[in-house]
Amino acid sequence: MRIGLFLLTNIAVIVVISIIFSVFGIGNVLDDQGIDLDLGRLLIYSAVIGFTGSLISLAMSKAMAKRSTGCQRIEESRDPEAQWIVSRVRAHAEAAGIGMPEVAIFPAEGPNAFATGMRRDSALVAVSSGLLRSMDRNEVDAVLGHEIAHIANGDMITLSLMQGVVNTFVVFLSRIVGHFVDRVILRNERGHGIGYFLSSMVAQVLLGILASTIVCWFSRRREFRADEGGARFAGTENMIAALERLKGGTAELPDGMAAFGIGGGKMAALFSTHPPLDVRIAALRERGG
Repeated sequence: MRIGLFLLTNIAVIVVISIIFSVFGIGNVLDDQGIDLDLGRLLIYSAVIGFTGSLISLAMSKAMAKRSTGCQRIEESRDPEAQWIVSRVRAHAEAAGIGMPEVAIFPAEGPNAFATGMRRDSALVAVSSGLLRSMDRNEVDAVLGHEIAHIANGDMITLSLMQGVVNTFVVFLSRIVGHFVDRVILRNERGHGIGYFLSSMVAQVLLGILASTIVCWFSRRREFRADEGGARFAGTENMIAALERLKGGTAELPDGMAAFGIGGGKMAALFSTHPPLDVRIAALRERGG
């Protein structure tokens, strides 16, 4: 879930920044005397947009996750189950050497969980109400350990840096596409016209979606390490049992993330943020064996 939110926010942010830059004429620095692109300045311009979009997405990740899922933070509570969840998150956080994250529950019929946040010592761990109903405590404990491992591994920060690099080349290439359309197809000989603006925006969105496959590949690799962390904190068999339980289906994503719920086919695998459950279980069994 955290990856889907991050990608959606990131794409939206770089599109908005690009439009603002164009409206205020900042994009004119790319046009050398109205004839050819200055590729050096274009790369700097692209990096500014790319990394700004990535870092803003990271900074907004926790707030966006809370708002989109309807998280209710668990603080001091008399509910024994809530107290147990907080105690297990605290124990895993101490074992991982990170600060105590915020702990929350979000309403959903199916099992799901996520961890997000800009800093390792100020993160958020949330589980769905459906997960608490469908899993026993050992399995929930493994899921909590898995999410703490994501935080301890710095996955969101590493993801942001990777996304910044990807964004840079998306913006860079989309401007080259726009320049080509404006000069070669529309034969605009001076300055950049509406053809440049529209074609570069369309190319940016399409290239951004394609580039998301790189981020999703990274996400799939991170899941194996997080599974190892969950196994280390809560026991290998408990982590395997939790993954087996997820075969029954997970909670539906919020409306804003539904586009990332692509099902079936080889193309869908490219946009999957998680490896198949059987592959993850096999990796844990091999490691445990």
